Amino acid sequence: MRILLVASAFNSLTQRVFAELRDHGHTVAVHLMVGDDQLREAVRGHAPQLVVAPMLKAAVPRDLWSAHTVLIVHPGPPGDRGPSALDWAIHEDARSWGVTVLQADEVMDAGDVWAHVACEVPPVGKSDLYRGEVADAALAAVLLAVERFASRTYTPQPQHGGGWRAADHTRPYLDQGLRRIDWQADPTATVLRKLRAADSQPGVLDRLAGAEWFLHGGHPEDELRGRPGELIATRAGAVCRATVDGAVWIPQLRRRRGRGEPAAVKLPATLALAGQREGHLGELPELPEVPAPLWLPRERRTWSDVVYREQGSVGLLRFVFPGGAMSTEHCRRLLDAYRFALTRPTSVLVLGGGRDFFSNGIHLNVIEAAPDPARESWANINAMDDLVAEILTTTDRLVVAALGGNAAAGGAMLALAADEVWCRAGVLLNPHYRLMGLYGSEYWTYTLPRRVGAAAAARLTRRALPVSAAGAHRLGLVDRVITAPPEGFGSEVDRFAALLAAAPVLQERIAAKKAARERDEALKPLAAYRAEELARMRRTFFDATEPYHALRAAFVRKQPVRRTRPHLAGGRPRPGGGPGAGDRADGAGPSPPAGRSPGWPLRVRRREGGRSKMLGMSIWTPEPEYSQLARPLAEVLESVRASAYEAPHDALGHAQRRADLAVLDALDAATWPASGS
Repeated sequence: MRILLVASAFNSLTQRVFAELRDHGHTVAVHLMVGDDQLREAVRGHAPQLVVAPMLKAAVPRDLWSAHTVLIVHPGPPGDRGPSALDWAIHEDARSWGVTVLQADEVMDAGDVWAHVACEVPPVGKSDLYRGEVADAALAAVLLAVERFASRTYTPQPQHGGGWRAADHTRPYLDQGLRRIDWQADPTATVLRKLRAADSQPGVLDRLAGAEWFLHGGHPEDELRGRPGELIATRAGAVCRATVDGAVWIPQLRRRRGRGEPAAVKLPATLALAGQREGHLGELPELPEVPAPLWLPRERRTWSDVVYREQGSVGLLRFVFPGGAMSTEHCRRLLDAYRFALTRPTSVLVLGGGRDFFSNGIHLNVIEAAPDPARESWANINAMDDLVAEILTTTDRLVVAALGGNAAAGGAMLALAADEVWCRAGVLLNPHYRLMGLYGSEYWTYTLPRRVGAAAAARLTRRALPVSAAGAHRLGLVDRVITAPPEGFGSEVDRFAALLAAAPVLQERIAAKKAARERDEALKPLAAYRAEELARMRRTFFDATEPYHALRAAFVRKQPVRRTRPHLAGGRPRPGGGPGAGDRADGAGPSPPAGRSPGWPLRVRRREGGRSKMLGMSIWTPEPEYSQLARPLAEVLESVRASAYEAPHDALGHAQRRADLAVLDALDAATWPASGS
């Protein structure tokens, strides 16, 4: 079908719905909500058969939902209404929750239900829950609702039906008055719920060291104690604050915005408080730094962003940085931990394995708040490169990057430095930089082409679109997709790592890896890739007129969306709208061969001397635009390239894959007449 996604932002859930609907053969465009008239124009231009709103803060105009089926994704069970659904679930200690796909109607969140999927609520922050269990449930509900709509036989059910357990009620906005922490009375469990219900946005407003701050994130502490409400320690940028029966770690703070001031930036807590000290905005106590041991006992209930442990001959180095952002200091501490892990007698080393973000690259918030953002950008990218270089030059064991959560930009390239990349089935990858005005580094010009080929690497970085776990596996970006809930991903990683370490061919693979690294180094040293990338990055960082600086400021200060970027308004709406010739009325495309998903068939021909010559390929592609003769052959080869990754993930399979990619790259580079297809 032709589906238009309408959202207030192209956030993680909207990206996942976008990527997975495309994987299922639908033509998907995105419109970011900036006004009713612009939305009407987008609907006219795209002529969608279905409109889906994965994350929408504004109401859809009556004339649109009365003329088109508009499905709203609400992060709550049937009957739940209001703008703070997840906040309330965590605030009230709900153990189970759900996502409802309902039809837009006169009353917000009150329309008939097309699908509902339940989910668990583990003791994690709201943003982690949203990207994990809630996103899994939302995706399942959206796919079910789309399938039911396409069937033309399903009748959505009213929310007041007898089958719903939740009573019909509207919850108010969870404002700061309700979120307020009473440090003299609230037990640790209550404090943690309040912090987790607001961890990313909006934070919990509080008074700290003589000023007003929003507190972001909360984790328990099992040993440190102090007077309720006082700051008692620091650790890796976080502050520890005492409660009536324990203490909590708060990783990030954001100063409350004053009248006429620009939006404040969320920062590591100690960095934010250091800025306050310099500004003489309040009295700050001298706090002891209490580091956690890198090899943290599993029974401890404390917070640490980098932890190492071993399981037989497998080393597991797990790290979790808020928002996936890695500052210069984060990179250096992780590099120190990685070097420690290399001293251990293990044959497999796993990086990551946590449930939320793997990495999103350099820390734009810290850079924006720095006295000299250009110099901090330069220090940060070099620290990232140092870490990636250490991984790439590890030749005495296999290194696995385990992505339980999303990865983007330099964080995605960090993962590609490993020998194998495993990811959870719900993960999104954004292996590109250009939307932030950057060329990128982290040795991506070496690692990305060696995995997917030069042409596919160019397309991924140019198009700047999210890639689902399944799509990444087809392309060769990842080697294993693990189907597991977020809470179960770590244990599955442990299991697969143990199997890898016990494989009879492990030492042969390590030897082959070492030989391959030596051959690659002889062809072009890693230092040359780094120098070329950093030369371009340095020009961007130290030129104040480069778009990077304005884009960074807009991103970290959460400036509102003003338009939909052209690369998201995909699907190339036809002039005047409406389906193209040959489309079925239901938009599902012609019937596919047995065993294939719905899509459009495409045979590749080249015109020679007025005659059309078949090249011997017949591809079943999910995108109807590929059937237009004017599409370049490079687009066709992208589908062919995906099949190269069906080879087994062993030494022979990798060799066959490289050979296939070499042939495809040669074809990709050929010049084909415009009259051919």
